[in-house]
Amino acid sequence: MAEKLIIVLDQGSSSSRALAVDLDGNIRFKSQRKVEPAYPGPGRAEYDAERLYASAADSLADVLAKLPPDAEAAALGIAAQRSTIVLWDRETGAPLAPALSWQDGRALDLLGRVPVSNTKVHDLTGLYKTPYYSASKIAWCLENVPEAKAAADAGRLLIAPVASYLLWRLSGGKSFAADPSQAQRTLLFNLRRLRWEPKLLAAFGVSGALLPEVRPSVGRLGYAEAAGRRIPVTAMLGDQQAAMLGLGLEAPNSAALNYGTGAFLLVNTGRKPVKIRGLLNSFGWQEGKGRKKICYFTESTVNSAGTALEWLARNFGIFSDISEVDAMCRRSKNRLHCLPAIGGLGAPYWDFSTFTTFTGFSPHTDKYDVVRGVTEGIAYMVADAFDLIRKKGFKIEELKVSGGLSKVDWLLQFQADVTGARIVPLEEAEATAMGAGLAAARGLGLDLKWQPKVSGRVFEPAIGEEERQKLLKGWRIFVKDIRRTSRDLRRLDVLPHA
Repeated sequence: MAEKLIIVLDQGSSSSRALAVDLDGNIRFKSQRKVEPAYPGPGRAEYDAERLYASAADSLADVLAKLPPDAEAAALGIAAQRSTIVLWDRETGAPLAPALSWQDGRALDLLGRVPVSNTKVHDLTGLYKTPYYSASKIAWCLENVPEAKAAADAGRLLIAPVASYLLWRLSGGKSFAADPSQAQRTLLFNLRRLRWEPKLLAAFGVSGALLPEVRPSVGRLGYAEAAGRRIPVTAMLGDQQAAMLGLGLEAPNSAALNYGTGAFLLVNTGRKPVKIRGLLNSFGWQEGKGRKKICYFTESTVNSAGTALEWLARNFGIFSDISEVDAMCRRSKNRLHCLPAIGGLGAPYWDFSTFTTFTGFSPHTDKYDVVRGVTEGIAYMVADAFDLIRKKGFKIEELKVSGGLSKVDWLLQFQADVTGARIVPLEEAEATAMGAGLAAARGLGLDLKWQPKVSGRVFEPAIGEEERQKLLKGWRIFVKDIRRTSRDLRRLDVLPHA
């Protein structure tokens, strides 16, 4: 009897990965291709959409080639970065514009012309009116990329998040769909009615005919053709939603933190969104049609986590690999404050005008202090949102953490200190892939229980409440002053605009 394997395609900001997982939740085969956004100017971040697809398709083909001859690729689950948008020609499949990354802020000025208030946008979508999300990127492309505008006028243009583009290409153009967790990130989707929102489509000048059909996260989405196999696609999720499922956060009030390119703190609020000023209401997932099996999350987004540390390594050569960060932090003898605002400030500030800033330099400052400052800055930004969640009445004593930076012990200990919560890292760093795999298995009707393994490392707060509040007060004074200073400098036009 052929062994059933669940195939996962995990397309992230820095790599595309494919995995084959058995029904017990063991990763049997794995392949990865690196992807790198280009930064063609201040505040701009984009991918070559064709290369993005090729990285995913090559990873998938590589994993399928590794399967034993009698193994069955029973289902495919797709998880992908959420707010990166692709525009392409429905007749040729050719991308018509760069795939503007979720980090791209070039459409900031365009948002000022959108005749819908930020409050109304949040009520409709659960998100805020920032260039982080796709609607303004789409409008920018339609205004500034002639090929996209011509294709729209000719009825040939398709627009969708990365996951939908992958599905369309892998299905040979037969399936054009997005699940609610992906659709929401366009800033054009009504979070409660689960449909494209006419008021926002009109406000951003986007036709709903160009967008994918919205289908449940778990269920039949079509078939992928790869490496001579025809595989049913039974799940599609945003990368953070998949991570939450992979971490087992299916119960209301459960919480986790995923450290990746950005840092994402999510709390399951059950079948209804809970509004907290400055934070997002994110769609979790939908299993089948109807509202009985849906969930929502309160979400905090730190735009720059892994990105900030990679920036230090790439631009300044301070270290060569993330694995060096913990030891460098331990060699630091002087605390610096760093506001890592690459890609703009996310929750709870939603500010794309503030500069990445350090303060506290002295004659004794060294590279170890710089690395520690960036690392602690990530934890501080998470703590800002965590405090708001607690003030809303959520009693969160423990945070499960995953992602590449979850290996940095200094970060996790400081995160425990500034949140007052126990931090429990998982042994398996593939939370996103495992969640997508679990969802794909459910799409086949398999009720599998994959329990994430904890690493055995637990980080308890090492400081008291008085010291924690002192640290947070100092941090918030720093952030407030830097935001004001950044605005003043931009008005004078003496530093480059994002």
